[in-house]
Amino acid sequence: MELTKEMIDSIVAKAGEYTASETDGFFRSQVEDLLEKKDLEALYDAFYTSLAFGTAGMRGVIGGGTNRINTFMVRKVTQGLADYCNSFTKEPEVVIAYDSRHYSPEFARSAALVLAANGVRTYLYDTLHPVPMLSFAVRNLKATAGIVITASHNPAKYNGYKVYWSDGGQVTPPHDIEIARLANAVTASDIRDMSEQEARESGILSGVPDSVDEAYYSMVLSSLRRPDIVKGSPITVAYTPLHGSGNVPVRQMLSRLNIRTCVVREQEEPDGAFPTVSLPNPESHEAMTRVIELAKSVKADIVLGTDPDADRMGLAIPTNADKTDYLLLTGNQIATLLADYLLSTSREKGGCGSRKPLVVKSLVTTDLVRKIALENGADCRDVLTGFKYIAREMNEIDQGRNKDNWFLFGCEESYGFLTVNEVHDKDAVSSAMAAVEMMCYYASKGITLQQRLDSIYAHYGYYTELVFSRDYEGAEGRIRMQEIMKNLRALRPGDGLAGRTIESLEDLLEENGSFPKADVVIIRFTGGEKLVIRPSGTEPKIKYYIFLTEGRAGRRELEERKGEILEEFKASL
Repeated sequence: MELTKEMIDSIVAKAGEYTASETDGFFRSQVEDLLEKKDLEALYDAFYTSLAFGTAGMRGVIGGGTNRINTFMVRKVTQGLADYCNSFTKEPEVVIAYDSRHYSPEFARSAALVLAANGVRTYLYDTLHPVPMLSFAVRNLKATAGIVITASHNPAKYNGYKVYWSDGGQVTPPHDIEIARLANAVTASDIRDMSEQEARESGILSGVPDSVDEAYYSMVLSSLRRPDIVKGSPITVAYTPLHGSGNVPVRQMLSRLNIRTCVVREQEEPDGAFPTVSLPNPESHEAMTRVIELAKSVKADIVLGTDPDADRMGLAIPTNADKTDYLLLTGNQIATLLADYLLSTSREKGGCGSRKPLVVKSLVTTDLVRKIALENGADCRDVLTGFKYIAREMNEIDQGRNKDNWFLFGCEESYGFLTVNEVHDKDAVSSAMAAVEMMCYYASKGITLQQRLDSIYAHYGYYTELVFSRDYEGAEGRIRMQEIMKNLRALRPGDGLAGRTIESLEDLLEENGSFPKADVVIIRFTGGEKLVIRPSGTEPKIKYYIFLTEGRAGRRELEERKGEILEEFKASL
């Protein structure tokens, strides 16, 4: 992009304001070096915009600039959050957690001191803790809000800032909109601060009580549907925390269940560089390679992986009796197995009186979950992508606005699952325990998880999906993403796409009765395929989800054609 003199002057001015306001020498020197070198392209990329809240808060590349995540941006956003909390209640309280990423402890401390300086009672974890334990802590301590410093499963160069509300879920309208408005209005001179010594001595800043962790562990144990089958079971679990915050809680829970657990030693310790993986995401085959190799050596009955903030859970299962081969399940396959197990167990145990169990799934999660729910006498609700929308459905029950249901299960195809009501975000820790319980139960019946999955397909038909994404970095990338979505919205029924005829198109930016407005397009084809297109709320990319289904007899043929189908869609999108 060719920069005009006006653009250059504006960017240089913003960079100057930033260096005068950034309290961290590392980030300040990065920008000062760019100014000294007159690297206008790099300066433009660092300052042409400011990080914004998306489906999971604020997330960006670590570095100096308003389009990066750094101490200044964390303090700026936190000042906006403090202003909102103080306007919302007379005595606000906030809990802060952080994961293993670079600068996570520093960002958490900076946020805590801004909150404390604004008179907000603040609890700051002394060690890294995962997302689900923060969500639980907010509810347990009856706090006004919570913060987690994390970039979830993104590459090592990223970090992020997630905001939670008093229900334990990520902020939704109107809270997120107002926090963003206030944060955007904050100038450097508005940001309040105080020393950590002063904050701790005054009592306005303290650690999170150990009793909160213990309450979480007890809750997870009590959530087991068939504890007698799990406790002391002679099985072996292979596990990797992928250098993240799941190591302590997952192993703590398995230890309390007296389950033999083998951990990938090279991935056991927290490390924000994630040296053994290119992407610390348990849905990545590359990320799960080491734990699967460990599983083969110890003959593990089930394989678990969690991402750095332990909200996503990966699962691999043996495909043969001698446990020399393992299948890494997709998020939809895990959701299918868990939904089937939880629903059938609930029905067997009598449910919850006259109220129906509720399963909540994102709109890009397999419709097979819906079929299973309906056949088991449950309700199933689709929501926008982002687990905060699942939490909002849980709140409808908690606050008595939904008297017909009780919450059973929430799921997203991107490896996010929730099997407990006391946490209002995806929870890899409790979900891992539910998966182990499920495996133990079927093993007691002489059934493997692979056999159970096959029997589900045999009963309901075969459901599968194809997912791909395209990245669009920088300012030009953002413009290109807008053009792509505009062109897709111009399509009409009868038009062709990917060699198929469009039957219907649903634009969620338009008024509809099912979802709030969102930058999502859903296309259904006359052949039964469904395509969902969604720009990411946290990354510069567009995601494409292709859903395919066949009758009981068509599984092999569909599997053989998946590669061809994927290329057809990629060539047209």
